[in-house]
Amino acid sequence: MHQVPNIRLNNGTLMPQLGFGVWQVPDDEAERVVGTALEAGYRSVDTAAVYGNERGTGRAVTGSGLPREELFVTTKLWNGPDRRWDRDAVLRAFDDSLGRLGLDHVDLYLIHWPRPMRDDFLAIWKTFEEIAASGRAKAVGVSNFRPADLERLRAESPLVPAVNQVELHPLFPQAELRELHASLGIATEAWSPLGQGKELLELPAVTAVAARHGRSAAQVVLRWHLQRGTIVIPKSVTPSRIRENLDVFGFELDAEDLAALDALGADGRRIGPDPAVFDV
Repeated sequence: MHQVPNIRLNNGTLMPQLGFGVWQVPDDEAERVVGTALEAGYRSVDTAAVYGNERGTGRAVTGSGLPREELFVTTKLWNGPDRRWDRDAVLRAFDDSLGRLGLDHVDLYLIHWPRPMRDDFLAIWKTFEEIAASGRAKAVGVSNFRPADLERLRAESPLVPAVNQVELHPLFPQAELRELHASLGIATEAWSPLGQGKELLELPAVTAVAARHGRSAAQVVLRWHLQRGTIVIPKSVTPSRIRENLDVFGFELDAEDLAALDALGADGRRIGPDPAVFDV
């Protein structure tokens, strides 16, 4: 069993630094896939209302036989443009997620996107304060928030997000945002930590480091994240890759390795949507 280190969030909650993501996993496959991950040794699972797989994820969690206190479950509010996100709507969405998961609490609840053009994430965050105080989410945070969004929260709320989950990988290292997180006590979590598709994993700089360590390209990139202090949630539906992505604690990158991967981010190439304009 691999011993995954914990990150202590700003409210004292412990979160595994390496977890399992279920983006794009169909609900009817989620129970099997998440069950495989839990059997392999993952203890943190990241889902979201918009993924449409909270039910399957919840069935895997409850069917695992593992004590609930040993598991860390994250889900997210899909604050899409289809409704007005007042207090009642946020609480109802949270209750709906708990119902689909079959749980009485989650360990982390996130606002999925800032949608700054709607100017409502501050009001949503006020309800998140209430959810955090209730104990039904051990910690609350945000996803895809930019420095400007975090500064607005800091100006209006005493509650600092425990986590900001953002696109982050060697091609898009988010240095400015990470520095702000460090100054505010916000943990950085990377979605799509391996990029999307094979581009990142086939770059010569990555494959050369992998060859030196006798590891896969994916393991090398995950190790880069871990040594930078980032929380990661790689996703796979293939059992062998699920296990491989967890087997990243038996080696360490040296300064030369880290520098080679850091150099890939000089252009700051984003793969996913830009939070400044995303409103779908």
